[in-house]
Amino acid sequence: MKWRGRQQSSNIDDRRGQGGGGFGGSPFGRSSGGGFRMPTGGGRGGRGGMGSLIGIIAVLGIIWLVTGQNPVDMLMGNASTSSSSSAQAPASGEPSEMRDFVGVVVKETEDLWGEVFAAQNQDYPEPTVVLFTDQVNTACGAADSRTGPFYCPGDQKVYIDLSFYDQLRDQFGAPGDFAQAYVLAHEVGHHIQNITGVLPEFNRRRASLSQEEANAYSVRVELQADCYAGVWANYAGQEDLLDNGDIEEALNAANQIGDDTLQKRMQGYAVPKTFNHGTSAQRKTWFERGYRSGNPGDCDTFSGNV
Repeated sequence: MKWRGRQQSSNIDDRRGQGGGGFGGSPFGRSSGGGFRMPTGGGRGGRGGMGSLIGIIAVLGIIWLVTGQNPVDMLMGNASTSSSSSAQAPASGEPSEMRDFVGVVVKETEDLWGEVFAAQNQDYPEPTVVLFTDQVNTACGAADSRTGPFYCPGDQKVYIDLSFYDQLRDQFGAPGDFAQAYVLAHEVGHHIQNITGVLPEFNRRRASLSQEEANAYSVRVELQADCYAGVWANYAGQEDLLDNGDIEEALNAANQIGDDTLQKRMQGYAVPKTFNHGTSAQRKTWFERGYRSGNPGDCDTFSGNV
């Protein structure tokens, strides 16, 4: 990804090394509320309407190790970090370079979604991305690095301990700077879902959902965030930011973090009714759909089969 030397977002809150509160409670399942309004209509480069969606589930981090527990109620994960570097991407042990990388990627997401919302005569409320080490306090509760990257609707912020990128590369076999960018674009996709009403609608309905129903709707939410990440990848291509192999890096990351792949890696078999992010094939399909069309309106995962 051609990110060096590009403009960075001003919405980066670097709290690395500051520590935080103790780990307690799930940073998910609470929403900032708000009306259900999905922008529609034109946009740059054929990015059309975002469509009318019915979203019903909580926001989650991109990479949760699935054990069958309700993702809305339980924090799950198995953190494993490494200080080794990658020739393909900045390593988490390089503080300034990693901060610059995140700043550039976030700025490009701001440019994309700013255009989409402006086409509907709306302002895009940009999220803040918080970089932290080990632990962090959020409007959704205290969390630690085991949570993985996540979005908190309560304060409209994305949180990430950058050591996750080492885990993504070393434990999950998904190296590369564009795999890292995909993580951020996915979490920003959850921000879009929050401000357009998808996540608040979940809070309204979640009490009536069984665990299996919640898992099924969670899959649809996560696949939509993957599709939105693909829309951003399309935008990055139009901005001439892509290097050869970048899309393959993102598709490989989507493949490596599918529920079926993770469960088979962990326990040797998959239990479909516990899936809450989607299979590897689904995640690749929806990212690629967004990438090929560049149209958020093609990211309606709430109609028909996924």
